[in-house]
Amino acid sequence: MTREAPDPRDPAAASVRPVTTGPADDRSPALLGTALLERMLEEMIAARVASRRLWNLQRQGRIPLAVPIDGQEAVTVGAVHALDPSVDWVLPQYREPIALRPYGEDTLERAILYLLGHPEGGHHPAPTRVFPHQISLATQIVHAVGVAWGLQLRGEPGVALVFFGDGSTSEGDFAEAANLAGVLRAPVIFVCPNNQWAISTPLRSQTAAASIADKAVAFGFPGVVVDGMDAAAVHEAVAAARARAVAGDGPTLIEAACYRFGAHTSSDDPTRYVPPEELAAARERDPLLVLRHRLEALGRWDDARPQAAEDDALVRFDAAYERAVARPTDPLAMFDHVFAEPTPRQRRQRAELAARLRTETP
Repeated sequence: MTREAPDPRDPAAASVRPVTTGPADDRSPALLGTALLERMLEEMIAARVASRRLWNLQRQGRIPLAVPIDGQEAVTVGAVHALDPSVDWVLPQYREPIALRPYGEDTLERAILYLLGHPEGGHHPAPTRVFPHQISLATQIVHAVGVAWGLQLRGEPGVALVFFGDGSTSEGDFAEAANLAGVLRAPVIFVCPNNQWAISTPLRSQTAAASIADKAVAFGFPGVVVDGMDAAAVHEAVAAARARAVAGDGPTLIEAACYRFGAHTSSDDPTRYVPPEELAAARERDPLLVLRHRLEALGRWDDARPQAAEDDALVRFDAAYERAVARPTDPLAMFDHVFAEPTPRQRRQRAELAARLRTETP
């Protein structure tokens, strides 16, 4: 394992430079075309527009929950653009789903459906290789190893990439999944957007390790720290990890050092625990600005582009939202997919709700 990063518990950790393991393939940033960089920046802008739009809708009482992605856009967008949607699987947590556009235009609509509580929300029908959104900490990590093992057993191409937060690394599922992945040399990529906070728990209270990436040593595969505020750096790390995985060299743990600019969710008040000076320092390396400055230096971005990208993103978001809210919802669907066979209590509750709905229907 190699690492060129300060202690990620330091606010300056968001400025770490990318470190990768293994050879990069043709998705390496050194070979990235400016067209791809522009597309990634447009998608990062769209993710932030969607994040803020969802926040406003939650405050208006039109959705029950919002989960801001602000500050972490580079991790999601950079990672998924290093994958092949035709063969690679993505297992998201709860921040990433609004930024999975390479996996299909309808991923945004399904993310909105999920936040609306619609039974089809977060579920991506075949051939889309995206698992349902996950709120229960770390459980998707176990699923990712299972997917990767399945690909391995069947001799199928592709990898499984799983996103999880720094708080998830304290869960037993993380250790169990990573240990099995190392033993199997499974084609799985573990991506931890370390935004320095697990709700209000700072990283220094989460682990005594010098970095989350260091934990990979115990499982027998490489761990790397990358600049999670730089989409190209994340892209490089994931591309290298993917190259290792498809070559049969096993997993990689990628810690993307970033910073959460807003609340954990719309139920949280970060002003009660986030030091304002720390947040201000992190905002100086806003991931949207990092990539914008790179493109400006290449002569491929001008002052008119951000507004145009925001306008386009807002049109697409509003269209997706209108489609989502127009989908009919059956209240009885809340009892589906809880257990393979409904329990006696579930049957009684379903019957009671059905009876009430019949009496309340005009």
